[in-house]
Amino acid sequence: MQFGVVMGTVVATKKLPSMTGFTLRLVQREDHDGRALGGLEVAVDTVRSALGQRVVLVGSREAAIGCIPSFVPVDLAIVGIVDDAYREVGP
Repeated sequence: MQFGVVMGTVVATKKLPSMTGFTLRLVQREDHDGRALGGLEVAVDTVRSALGQRVVLVGSREAAIGCIPSFVPVDLAIVGIVDDAYREVGP
């Protein structure tokens, strides 16, 4: 899993029937300190995120599994919206 930020929406006039109901988002992956990693990517949004929200991303087979009830051919999915993230500081 990795953090990312929703940067935009992808409009697809045609897509597989199994992807009906899923929104495609442009996302920017981030490290744990909020620094951008790589370029923009397309992700299937399984949680109805909004522009600017920090989200949790999964890739590969796990991305397809997150698209219940069908197994769709995707390799990046938004599976959570981050409310807060902080590091625990030990003694």
